[in-house]
Amino acid sequence: MGRRNITHVSDFILMGLTDSEEIQLVLFTLFLLMYLFTVLGNAGMLLVICLDLQLHTPMYFFLSHLSFLDLSFSTAVTPKTLDNFLTSNKHISYLNCFIQMNCFVFVGVTECVLLSSMAYDRYAAICNPLHYPVVMSTRRCCSLVFGSFLIGFMDTFVNVLCLSRLHFCDSNVIYHFFCDAPPVLALSCTDTRDIEITISIFAGSTLVVSLITIAVSYVSILSTILKITSTSGKQKAFSTCTSHLLSVTIFYGTTIFTYVKPSKSYSLGQDQVVSVFYSIVTPMLNPLIYSLRNKEVKNALRRVLQKRKSSKKLK
Repeated sequence: MGRRNITHVSDFILMGLTDSEEIQLVLFTLFLLMYLFTVLGNAGMLLVICLDLQLHTPMYFFLSHLSFLDLSFSTAVTPKTLDNFLTSNKHISYLNCFIQMNCFVFVGVTECVLLSSMAYDRYAAICNPLHYPVVMSTRRCCSLVFGSFLIGFMDTFVNVLCLSRLHFCDSNVIYHFFCDAPPVLALSCTDTRDIEITISIFAGSTLVVSLITIAVSYVSILSTILKITSTSGKQKAFSTCTSHLLSVTIFYGTTIFTYVKPSKSYSLGQDQVVSVFYSIVTPMLNPLIYSLRNKEVKNALRRVLQKRKSSKKLK
């Protein structure tokens, strides 16, 4: 237990999702398409928000950072997964494995806190509309985003300190398609009980505080919406929250299913399928959720395209 950074393993083997070459080819095509949609959707969302001045509001300020995190989330996992589908060499170096795992933790925790900040923004917009510009000032928005990244960094730092105590003796086979904490901890020769407790306390407290913030915000929002007399007013108020609620449900639902349970109940097949959802599918869905259900984004996209056409005509 007193020995640190001692390992007899120079690399790991990622077993992936299946051994069948035919299924691997199908999954490669599917994952590649999802990754392309993720890159195009999130990069497109970032571009539209940056170019259209009417979207320079707190809501879209948070959404631009969510798009950046989703892009990073998928990029941390998908390229290596695609490579493993096409090659027989499924090795990943010890260093790259831990870089991937900690990047994944950083982005995941940061997104978790950012989603709670977005819930607070919706609360301020609906429950306190007259003071909204003051409550959600540029300084407050920047502080909330900075706080999200800071908490993500702190949780990742704790994760790095804990994982640096691990050493691996014999097996280097990870039964997963990326370096995730549960299967990596299962390989260690070190007694991981204290490490698991420490990681769970820090990650769990972040998750609980974020969920409480979201729950309190939406209870207040629902209470305010019910007091609105006109049906159109209720629909307009609720429509500003549906996209965020859908993102929260998908992200937190899959995360809680995977991590907030006893380690003994770890199920390889179930956890791999759920991991596909929160690491690859969710980053692809978010730009679709926020663009297809949002008239402001659609109108902003039209304005950006019209400006581009008019500028070409002038040339």
